[in-house]
Amino acid sequence: ELELSKSGLFAHFKSKEQLQLEVVAEARERFTNIVVIPALKAPRGRPRVEALFEGYIKWIHGAFGTDKGPTGCILMALSYEYDDRPGPVRDALVKSQQDWLDSIARVARGAIEEGHFAKDLDARQFAFEFDGMLMAFHHATKLHLNPRAESMARKALGHLRDRASLS
Repeated sequence: ELELSKSGLFAHFKSKEQLQLEVVAEARERFTNIVVIPALKAPRGRPRVEALFEGYIKWIHGAFGTDKGPTGCILMALSYEYDDRPGPVRDALVKSQQDWLDSIARVARGAIEEGHFAKDLDARQFAFEFDGMLMAFHHATKLHLNPRAESMARKALGHLRDRASLS
């Protein structure tokens, strides 16, 4: 699509690692613009939790604007590739994941403050489970091509919300 050779593309970067870091940075920016920023425009509490979920569904179904079906999450794919490879690329991915978990926890705390979730809810645990549910959705969508993946994720979100409200 760029009409560049592999070496022509690499010539724009100081190193292969620099190219990888730029890919992570671009993916983070797109993720933030597609998932996080629109969610933060939703009212605090449950609506914002639901907006994070909807943004992530949108992200998996076509964040990069292709018509070839779900594109998946490049950050998740890279996380699997770099989880046991120390260095700047892994560090950038860890930072990205931590920022995402922090965002989910902040949104959950907002739901607690709004009275939508129980006062004793552990926001970090909520973030862990929310993220895990979305990882399962990604896996079911991309690897298994499960046509029920989205409806199953929505059901899981309902269960998580119900537990958060009853804690």
